[in-house]
Amino acid sequence: MSGLTLHPMKEIKIIVQGDQLKFITDLLDRTGATGYTLINNISGKGHHGFHEGHLLFNDTSSQVMVFTVVPENKVEPILAGLGPLFNRHSGAMFVTDVTVSRREHFAPA
Repeated sequence: MSGLTLHPMKEIKIIVQGDQLKFITDLLDRTGATGYTLINNISGKGHHGFHEGHLLFNDTSSQVMVFTVVPENKVEPILAGLGPLFNRHSGAMFVTDVTVSRREHFAPA
């Protein structure tokens, strides 16, 4: 990747039932995430068994994955906000190291 400078960041992936989506997006907005991506109607097998990705009744009845890329200092506030959610509801969360070429898109000055 000649000519590009890469900057370390953290990627957070959150998988929850669709009815928890507003809570997640509000949390990301409040903690200063500059953006996020939503993937609706996901399928998979986890601790609570297999989850179908198709809609049963509406968007809130299926699972959704929300992912965002943030500077490391934003991770703890996001995790603190997710704690109460995961104490009451099923879901999963993953935090990984990533690098980005345009830091200003994820951590404005």
